Amino acid sequence: MFTRASVTTCRAATPFRGGARNATRTRQLHSGGAGGANPNASAGYQQLKGARKGLVLASAAVAGATVVYVSTQNPVYADAAVVGKLGFKLSDPGLSDGALVRDEETLHSLVWGSNRGKVLSPGAKYDESIRTPAVAKWLDGVALRDLKLHESYGACVDANGDVYQWGDGFFGELQGGDASGGGRAPKLTLKGKNILQLQLTGDKVYGLSASGHIYVFAREMAKQVHAPGTPTPASDSWWGTGWLWGEDANIDFIQLESNDKLERGERFASIAAGKNHLLAVTSKGRAFAHPVNKLANHYGQLGFRKFAIPDPGATITHKDSHLHVELVPKSLSDPFVSASRSVRVTSDALTDANLSKIDDTRIRFCPFIYEIPVLRGVDVAQVAAGSRSSFVRSTTGRVLGWGANEYGQLGLGSNVALNTIIVPTEVILWRTTPGNMKSTCTDVISGGDLTAFIVDRGNELPGQSPYTELLMAGNGQYGGLGNNTASSGQSEPTRVKTVSGLHQYNDLTKRLDPIKPDDISISPTGHVLLALNSAADSEGVGGSDVQVWGRNFDHELGNGKKGSMSSPINLEVPEGERLMLMGRKAKEVKDLHGKVWKRGVKVEQRVATGYGNSVVYWKIEQRGPGFGCSNNSTGR
Repeated sequence: MFTRASVTTCRAATPFRGGARNATRTRQLHSGGAGGANPNASAGYQQLKGARKGLVLASAAVAGATVVYVSTQNPVYADAAVVGKLGFKLSDPGLSDGALVRDEETLHSLVWGSNRGKVLSPGAKYDESIRTPAVAKWLDGVALRDLKLHESYGACVDANGDVYQWGDGFFGELQGGDASGGGRAPKLTLKGKNILQLQLTGDKVYGLSASGHIYVFAREMAKQVHAPGTPTPASDSWWGTGWLWGEDANIDFIQLESNDKLERGERFASIAAGKNHLLAVTSKGRAFAHPVNKLANHYGQLGFRKFAIPDPGATITHKDSHLHVELVPKSLSDPFVSASRSVRVTSDALTDANLSKIDDTRIRFCPFIYEIPVLRGVDVAQVAAGSRSSFVRSTTGRVLGWGANEYGQLGLGSNVALNTIIVPTEVILWRTTPGNMKSTCTDVISGGDLTAFIVDRGNELPGQSPYTELLMAGNGQYGGLGNNTASSGQSEPTRVKTVSGLHQYNDLTKRLDPIKPDDISISPTGHVLLALNSAADSEGVGGSDVQVWGRNFDHELGNGKKGSMSSPINLEVPEGERLMLMGRKAKEVKDLHGKVWKRGVKVEQRVATGYGNSVVYWKIEQRGPGFGCSNNSTGR
């Protein structure tokens, strides 16, 4: 890596920068080579100089003819796309130089990595990867409540609590304007529901409102059409009472209903989605799960087997016209799934007969969310979901995990060799610590087949400062474990050394304080973004250093290279400075219509990962009237 001084030196030696100085040095070199005291040598030099001059003229003539020939054979048009140093087409109207991140007047969001599906630059004509952080101009001045990226589409919640969607997976082939890029700006879909948090799946979008309701609507615009004149969508047709209140339903959606009535004042506080299942936690600490499709319990990740779905054959839908189905985990329905074909016994019990003709891509596939029976009585503070696994963190800082475990992503240790865990099992996070050491998990983050645990450790011995560790488990084939190794399976949560056990001196308390991760995101494809907060008490002077590691096939690490990284490295902006996430009071915050929402709003930068891409966006920090709030820290 070049330092700033070395870059300056390289530029000074370039003929287009300071060419006169280089020419002077060349003349001095030739003069010294002539040896002014020797006239014979001088004469010989003049003859050689003349011969070289003729050779140069002849070479110039040949080169000129070659240029003329090439230019006539390969004409260059005025509108030809030029590839810039950032790795994207300079003709792309949706991107600009990442150096603008330092702009104090306007909020700028950064994007990099794969633009397949137009998820990073909705109006782009090209889908090449963005090699280093670039400013997404379509988000200039915008602060969001939440932003999520899926494989072929994206969704966000603006300052008003309205949901916008974009990308090829949303518009489809014939919708949303010209497929070459025109008319593909983010489109308002769900409005007026005061959404705080989003979760995306292959066919459905889930939104959590400030009032604690969970809404479901289709991923694709063509499937969101709501017939005019029909009642406002709800969980089932007999609950359709929105027309009484004059609600404006611009798209077709439903609201999930709990199978067990919530207590007075209880509401859903946070949601997390895997590939085929959804988890939720209420303000009273109760854990719920919802089947997204028929594969929702393939690895036992739901925590239960039986649930109800509407009967598509019923003429009039009512509470008794539901089909009761059962999804049996594959480890029970097909115990020989990992065995040789010669001894394997196949089974059809995995798919319930009642589901054989049911379209599970519809938003009304299952309109209910169910409390996880085995977790009744456990005071849950957080839920987290990998692609095929589930986690809950209790208020006491202990973690339970279940679901897929073939890569050790549940973190249950080498003593558990099962590929599927159907019963919530505690994750032991203190195996390598002394007996008097207290360990408390403060956050669980899961994505794909990787899981991260943020653990606070401390003891009662005098002079011992508490510290924080980041532990990771799962599929580290591309370096996602962050421990400088490439392992396809890690069942024992391993310490990420470069970001664990760090301290900083606090001038206010006159002691060492632990440096903790401020924000972390794990992509489904295997790369990690971490914001390490080294300025917790700097009163806004400093920020959080962004560190990246893991898979890097589509430039998702933003370092301009394609090689995966097995250890955290600092992410740099094009100016050569390390990227730090900041918080500040924005002069004004706009919605995605370009209208000013509020002025003097507190905002902070957050990281988000998608399928081979990454985003740093501005998130609204202030909680004010009409915004709503969530008492669960995981809803950020």
